Amino acid sequence: MKTTLLITTYNWPEALDITLRSIENQSIKPTEIIIADDGSTKETKNLIEKWKVKLKIPIIHSWQEDIGFRAAASRNKAIVKSSGDYIIMIDGDLILHPEFIENHIKHCKSNHFNIGPRVLIKEDYSKKLLEKKSIDFSIQSNHILANRKNIINSNVLSKIFSHLTKSHRQVRSCNMACFKKDLIKVNGFNEDFIGWGREDTELVVRLLNANVKRKNIKFNANTLHIYHKENNKKMLTTNDLILERTLSQKLASCQNGLDKYL
Repeated sequence: MKTTLLITTYNWPEALDITLRSIENQSIKPTEIIIADDGSTKETKNLIEKWKVKLKIPIIHSWQEDIGFRAAASRNKAIVKSSGDYIIMIDGDLILHPEFIENHIKHCKSNHFNIGPRVLIKEDYSKKLLEKKSIDFSIQSNHILANRKNIINSNVLSKIFSHLTKSHRQVRSCNMACFKKDLIKVNGFNEDFIGWGREDTELVVRLLNANVKRKNIKFNANTLHIYHKENNKKMLTTNDLILERTLSQKLASCQNGLDKYL
């Protein structure tokens, strides 16, 4: 099975550099990396070119013009460019546990998509990690802002506590894996979403409506989330209406999705 690691980024090369460093340390590396870039400047491009040589894994830089927050379109274009059977989606501000890819592959199952955990780390410690370019996954509890239990990586605990759920809530597409064929079946991310908010939840609703089962991974596929200020939420009310329509009409696909790039 070919695996694609899809990384979203926008004008934060310092954080992306840390993410790529943590990929270098993986017990099992992805078949390819696709960086879904929502319009970053040349600093990000230069960083990616450096890592193309260093990582020795095929890296595709999928760039689109910066005309506002368009994460859905950026991800759709990256999904279409991917050659992997299984797509693991992360944000470019995560530090990955050394067994992150291995854990996701272990939990992979046909007709399922998986959502993994993250640990939110504090602002001051995040700055130190970025300055030192550190990918040390060990972290003291006083540096953790939220989700402290998610630092634990245990195959035994993961087998006990990972579970299926029909809920569309508490979605984190910053750590989500799905078969490419299932993403195509629901037409990927809905590009009606402009600005931050709910585009990942709405995708999960359509996957569930298409009878693709959701599994929450616990105590495996761990990530550290580098602190940043919250995104602008001015479009949240409009985006909530799109989500509500998908819920009420039990939609399993969207009209404005990835099929335009196929």
